[in-house]
Amino acid sequence: MVLDYNFFEPDEHQEPQKGKVLVSEPFLLDNYFKRSIVLITEHNEEGTIGFVLNKPVDININDVIEDFPKIDAEVALGGPVSTNTLHYIHTLGDIIPNSVPVLKNIWWGGEFAIVERLISSGNLDRAQIRFFLGYSGWSPNQLENELSENAWVVSDITPEEIMTPMNKHFWIKTLRRMGKKYEMWSNFPENPEMN
Repeated sequence: MVLDYNFFEPDEHQEPQKGKVLVSEPFLLDNYFKRSIVLITEHNEEGTIGFVLNKPVDININDVIEDFPKIDAEVALGGPVSTNTLHYIHTLGDIIPNSVPVLKNIWWGGEFAIVERLISSGNLDRAQIRFFLGYSGWSPNQLENELSENAWVVSDITPEEIMTPMNKHFWIKTLRRMGKKYEMWSNFPENPEMN
């Protein structure tokens, strides 16, 4: 008997766009993207840029940048591109000039000297900014090809969730709130051969 049902084909078919997240399918084995949630900060005809939200590294921003003002802020791996660069998303909008709006109350980048000044003066804390080493990038049509191969599901996320420090369990939590099929995805072992 052949079923007219593909367990691994996403039920939702949202289009990728700025402010959405990419949720990896359970068997995506790429080191950076395995069980990841990627915030899309730019999506246009030139390609896509985003940051993996749920891959923290065990270092503080002050371990990464010498003479940076003290702030108790974690750093996450943003993706495999330019891992020697620092990026950030924040909730301060135009207070940090040249910031790019991503979603309501979420901005990307802006003038780094202003970030340092705000931290030094006590006007910016860890709840208002997240730092990333490197970023995730797709050339034109590359992401669309990966979506057609069901490597990702496009979903929504709230600004509050984006700014909350998260770990690998956030992938499971996200899938479970997306519906029954995705809840089953979340139960797959990381290594199916070990099941």
